[in-house]
Amino acid sequence: MSITDTRPAEENSPSAPPVSGERPRSGSRRGFHLYPLALRLHFYAGIFIAPFILIAALTGALYAIAPTIEGFVSRDLLRVETTGPEQALSTQVGAAVAARPDLTLVAVAPAPNEGDTTRVLFNDPTLGDSERLSVFVDPHTAQSVGESVVYGSGGALPLRTWLSEFHRSLHLGEPGRLYSELAASWLWVIALFGLVLWVHRVRKRRDRRSAQWLLKPDLSQTRRRKMNWHGAIGVWILPVVLLLSATGMTWSTYAGENVTKLREELSWTTPSVSVALPGAGSAGAAPAPSDHHSAGHVAPAPVDPAAQIAQLDRVYDVARASGITQGAEISIPATPAKAFGVKERRLPGTYTIDSLAVDGSTGTVTDRLAFADWPLMAKLTNWGIAFHMGLLFGLVNQLLLLAIMGGLVTVIVLGYRMWWQRRPTRRAALPVPPRRGVLRRTSAWITVPLVGAAVALAWFIPLIGVSLLVFLLIDIALGLAARAEKV
Repeated sequence: MSITDTRPAEENSPSAPPVSGERPRSGSRRGFHLYPLALRLHFYAGIFIAPFILIAALTGALYAIAPTIEGFVSRDLLRVETTGPEQALSTQVGAAVAARPDLTLVAVAPAPNEGDTTRVLFNDPTLGDSERLSVFVDPHTAQSVGESVVYGSGGALPLRTWLSEFHRSLHLGEPGRLYSELAASWLWVIALFGLVLWVHRVRKRRDRRSAQWLLKPDLSQTRRRKMNWHGAIGVWILPVVLLLSATGMTWSTYAGENVTKLREELSWTTPSVSVALPGAGSAGAAPAPSDHHSAGHVAPAPVDPAAQIAQLDRVYDVARASGITQGAEISIPATPAKAFGVKERRLPGTYTIDSLAVDGSTGTVTDRLAFADWPLMAKLTNWGIAFHMGLLFGLVNQLLLLAIMGGLVTVIVLGYRMWWQRRPTRRAALPVPPRRGVLRRTSAWITVPLVGAAVALAWFIPLIGVSLLVFLLIDIALGLAARAEKV
């Protein structure tokens, strides 16, 4: 994936074919390929966007191994050394409630494996969005071993949450999220156009009968080794880079909103189990807004926390008998008209998320949703996000992401080094971009669809549209400056 290659060494040879993007020689065909456009766009995006991608890669490397770091740093909360039979789940939850009687119990995540702690989750009005307080309980002794704030559906502890926010926004708030959205939005574009440049470079000078013609760097040319390593490493990491770019955009502000709307239109959203008890109707629901606050509205029946805790053992047994044997989280109903919701957690090595609803008073399963029944795109999205978080394959997943981030950093650094080495040496100046006028010398069969695709992308991924406009203005300014020098 050549970031800034403007004139390959082979093209300086008298016998070399004409450089794409220059005026065709006598008898040559008008350019029908993407090379001229790919070269110019790759140049500008590589120069101006690559710094953001570099930061995202460095912070992403830390984020990739965050689950392992969390397991080591917070071992005293996550792991216990005691052995023996586990106490009843209701006993464990009762111990946590006794430790924090001032908070509202909302869920419990039983210890998923031997040696793990049970998480008992509470709503804390002093915490932020998607944050809950967790009391960690030794399942063998039903003793609290500590408490901590946890974030999101993955239950990240503060260190992993800090690293996640560092990767997402550099802790600069909502404006800081623009950096990661810009990186995710452009990463796949730069990568694919870089692939076009790399294929153009190697297709005529290698034996394509070999399966390695596109993947193996050519080390026979000493002067071109940086270029060859740059392109080969780019091809090696390309599939994962495209996946990370796509999943990263789902979390972004502007493109993410459009992705969400598209998923809703195509019925690709993640389904959820219904926790409404059959026949309950609107009982227990909040009163509808009205000018007459007492006009026919009956206050919902109060919830008995002690009775709910006592029902947890039955709910947990029913869930395991129904096939939910992996780590799960049980949500506590807020009203008597609701059932307990049981949903498998996103844990390392967990590839499905089955869920069901259980009537705590009778042990009846009132609704069930198997992961196999999810829409295909919802499954792929779930797997992609879990992979992005380093949770899909556990430690192997994290080490792979760490290696990919290292490769991406290497590609960017080599690209900038080549860019700097190609600057004019007779005067202090920055390297010049590829030759102008590539649109005029490229077939309309290529330019018209590309312009249409660019407009569509600019609407769907706004930061690409804004940055493309900036590139265009810079290009026009450079062209005007070059004309002024000739006058």
